[in-house]
Amino acid sequence: MNMEAIETPIQSLGEAKIPSPMLREDHGGIDHSFVSDDDRILINIKRTNIEAMITKGISPPAFELAGPRRKVYFDAAKLRCAVATCGGLCPGLNDIIRAIVLELHYRYGVKIIYGVRHGLEGFIPEYNHDFLDLTAQRVSDINNMGGTILGSSRGAQDIDRVVDCLEVNNIGILFMVGGDGTLMAASKIADTISQRGLKISVVGIPKTIDNDIHLVSRSFGFDTAVDVSRMAIQGAHNEAISYPNGVGLIKLMGRHSGFIAATAALAQQDANFVLIPEVDFDLDGPKGLMAALETRLASRGHAVIVAAEGAGQKFFTDVNESRDASGNIRLNDIGPFLRDTIKDHFTAKKIPINIKYIDPSYMIRSLPANANDSVFCGFLGRDAVHAGMAGKTKLVIGHWNNHFVHLPMEATAGKRKQVRPRGKLWTTVLESTGQPPLKNDHT
Repeated sequence: MNMEAIETPIQSLGEAKIPSPMLREDHGGIDHSFVSDDDRILINIKRTNIEAMITKGISPPAFELAGPRRKVYFDAAKLRCAVATCGGLCPGLNDIIRAIVLELHYRYGVKIIYGVRHGLEGFIPEYNHDFLDLTAQRVSDINNMGGTILGSSRGAQDIDRVVDCLEVNNIGILFMVGGDGTLMAASKIADTISQRGLKISVVGIPKTIDNDIHLVSRSFGFDTAVDVSRMAIQGAHNEAISYPNGVGLIKLMGRHSGFIAATAALAQQDANFVLIPEVDFDLDGPKGLMAALETRLASRGHAVIVAAEGAGQKFFTDVNESRDASGNIRLNDIGPFLRDTIKDHFTAKKIPINIKYIDPSYMIRSLPANANDSVFCGFLGRDAVHAGMAGKTKLVIGHWNNHFVHLPMEATAGKRKQVRPRGKLWTTVLESTGQPPLKNDHT
């Protein structure tokens, strides 16, 4: 990643002139917690790189620190806000909604907060999704529920009509919670708002259970996903060791990035093979997966395989490409493919095996957040409110170098973070599992 090329300025609707309601004793009176736009977090903290940039006369790039500002742009008494959750489910969505609503209500005194039903569909009249009034009482215990009380949807909607709805309903801040497609839509919404000369802030909160959003070191829901995936690996291992030549096969989430599979394998060190999209592997041949699995069963009598859903897509050569409503390529199902391929291979060799296949994907997506994710969501939701109240727009609340920061949408939307095959995470997986390269020598 070229750190020097990252643009970090954050757009604003105008000068923030109103003393923050948080200065009032009945709204917290937490004078010590305010931050300034001059408070910034270095993107690259490696000393040699910083010294090299300074030597070249380059100011090391840094993100704006998230948090409450002493002065705000919007008059809370007259402000209306809206919250929308889009795309697939993810642990922590209700925690985000709750944090946004409670911060707006109790710390800023905002009384009108709309919940947009079923993602971007909620802005389009033909879908007949009424706004949900989000009160402090309504959201008080939703953090104990999985899913999202607002519902969600996939697929693009007419951006102009979305902005029409915002304008007609006098909404001043729109909070959009979603993944890469949602953030790209949010960026287009912010651009359209700017073209019309409207004063509406658009604040994004990045959501991806795969933890693959560019320039976001950790996304909410990931910790919960690893927790539950760890249990799946443990279960697969218990199944495998209970039968002769037992094989436990687990398919985990990770369309293009194998963070869940790799991290869960380290959290529950029972996996012998981990397959992720970023690292190619062969099935057949003297150094392929089947040969390695044979060796493992011959020596230990059991094996556990963890596969990210995007791994091994090259093996599906005769399948036509299709896309879902969000425009994502529909992946071929690597789990059943590996299960059947392993069965066929050992049947042909007349080696009896007992294979158990586990796919916990949708169960994970719909669960409530665990303790760590719940706390993390609280920080994200509250910092999103602080950014919106300060009049900042077209930004994403991110986590970088152990701080919550403001990221320009254009810096992160449309880009993907992946496991580095030579990085510490993957090399540690290889050390933990003893997994060979699983690649034949091609000439």
